[in-house]
Amino acid sequence: MLDDIVGFVSEEDFLTFGFPYIKEIYDDSSSKVRFFHNDADFRVSVKHYPEMGVNLYNPGVQMSVNEIKEATGNKLTVLGSIPPRDVLASGTPELVKQETSALIKELKDKSRFILSCAGGMPPDVTTENINALIQASR
Repeated sequence: MLDDIVGFVSEEDFLTFGFPYIKEIYDDSSSKVRFFHNDADFRVSVKHYPEMGVNLYNPGVQMSVNEIKEATGNKLTVLGSIPPRDVLASGTPELVKQETSALIKELKDKSRFILSCAGGMPPDVTTENINALIQASR
C-alpha cells in the first residue's frame, strides 16, 4: 500500500484518521508481506507501523535506516534508503558509490534491510548510476 498522506498530519491525526484504517487493511490481508510506502515525513508515524501490520517499509530520507530500526524495534524490513533525486537521478556514479558505501558502513544491524532507493526509482536514472549502486552494494 502507498500512502503519503499520513506523512502530512500530526501523530494525533495519524492515530485517529490513518492508523485504524490502514491496520484494518493489513488485518484483512492474507499476504505474509505487508508492504507500506510513505516517503513523505514519516517521523511521527513510523513507530506505529509494526503495530499497524506493516513488515516491509519503503521510506523517504527523513530518518536514517538506523533511526527507523530503533524507532520500530527493528520489526520492519526497510527497503531503501539511497536518496532518489539528489543521488540516483542527478548524482555521478562516484557519488552513488560513496553514498551507498556510507549507508552500508553506517548500518548497526544489516538484518531486515534491502538496499534500494528511498521512496522509489525516479525517472532518468542512468544505467551507470544503477550499476554503481549494485557495485557498491557488493
